[in-house]
Amino acid sequence: MKVSGFSFIRNALKFDYPILESIQSVLPLCDEFIIAVGNSDDKTLELIQSIKDPKIKIIETVWDDTMRKGGRVLALETDKAFKEISKDSDWAFYIQGDELIHEKDLAVIRDAMLKWKDDEKVDGLLFNYLHFYGSYNFVGNSRRWYRKEIRIIKNNPEIKSYRDAQGFRKNDQKLGVKAIDACVYHYGWVKPPEVQKEKLNNSRSLYRSDSEKTKRFPSTDEFNYSAIDSLKHFEGSHPKLIQKRIDRINWEFDFDPSIKNFDKRTAFLQFIEKYTGWRIGEYKNYKKV
Repeated sequence: MKVSGFSFIRNALKFDYPILESIQSVLPLCDEFIIAVGNSDDKTLELIQSIKDPKIKIIETVWDDTMRKGGRVLALETDKAFKEISKDSDWAFYIQGDELIHEKDLAVIRDAMLKWKDDEKVDGLLFNYLHFYGSYNFVGNSRRWYRKEIRIIKNNPEIKSYRDAQGFRKNDQKLGVKAIDACVYHYGWVKPPEVQKEKLNNSRSLYRSDSEKTKRFPSTDEFNYSAIDSLKHFEGSHPKLIQKRIDRINWEFDFDPSIKNFDKRTAFLQFIEKYTGWRIGEYKNYKKV
């Protein structure tokens, strides 16, 4: 079995992406890793080059900033990296620049790839998600956070990144997937508050037309992490690769998990989900097989 990892990145230093840790978290499962490094305002290219692993294959790209509607440019960059993986790879492991895989899940993931490698009905593998917010001690537990997503796909040129690169489609049809007992640790909402504000302003610009680009967050120096609907304490362990970032955290964030900032409709839907496990209206860009 041959596995290729792939991802894209731009301005990793400017917006404090843990891209080195992201790549390194999946390298033990990969025979190669393709990273599309976009035209950046910082030394992102040099950062990626610093990994010094023969598995890493860098392609330099230029983002088409006119393709902002719906975040389409993110999918285009994903497809550029996917297109460059080796033709004889069986699987392609996709990881975004603020996501990590825990070392405890590597064996489960490898076993799943071996098990479903030759099953033509299986286009991909579906992962659970943990979304960290404000600090490494809290995770989101409301409807605003997606619970599952595809992160491993078959090496099939008919598969393309979908919409804003959250998932994939094959000939514009949902992929047939197997859910596996492994998790993606998402750290996109754990950054210094001043960096988080600038990162979100930049991210929003990827979804807007030129006439809307001037709309930004309120004029403050930092992002207000306290304006969140619901969180819970994280009680597990983090991937070892993220520990250095945890050790050097330099801002304070605390939250009372008993606080629930829901409107009446959301509170009702959360109540149903809590006691039944059913998330009414949940978006699922996949079909389980």
